[in-house]
Amino acid sequence: MNRIARIAAGAAALLAAPVPAFASAQAAATTVTTCGWSGLQAGLSTKVCADVTGNSVVLYGQIGLAGPPSPGTPWPPAPQELLTRLTADVAGGNSLGAVNGRTVFQISTVRVDGITATVPCGSTVHASFSVESFYRGPSPVTVDVPVVC
Repeated sequence: MNRIARIAAGAAALLAAPVPAFASAQAAATTVTTCGWSGLQAGLSTKVCADVTGNSVVLYGQIGLAGPPSPGTPWPPAPQELLTRLTADVAGGNSLGAVNGRTVFQISTVRVDGITATVPCGSTVHASFSVESFYRGPSPVTVDVPVVC
């Protein structure tokens, strides 16, 4: 068998080989991100999101600017110290936890991490995120996420 024939036979054998098991496992572990509606809190835009991979759920809040500054507003805005609260539970079931914290927001979107949990397949996770400042109270945003395994 000449050299070109051996190379062609080797290539054909590789193409006919079965797909390794780890490749199909990676395809099954797809992460789906779901975010709730944005809300206005403390003059900012906030939302709560969930990353679901199988039956693992990662919940976090996001804080961003509510819109462009009004004419005459000093730029960049002064940093704001915010109180944050992220809570989650399985609908009709147990609490997944609550995280209270402080964060400083100025211009760039801030991600507030907090809750990671493993939940039963077929359940729905309900999460709530709120921010407040010294002069404005909270107005929570929510998301309900089905956990489909």
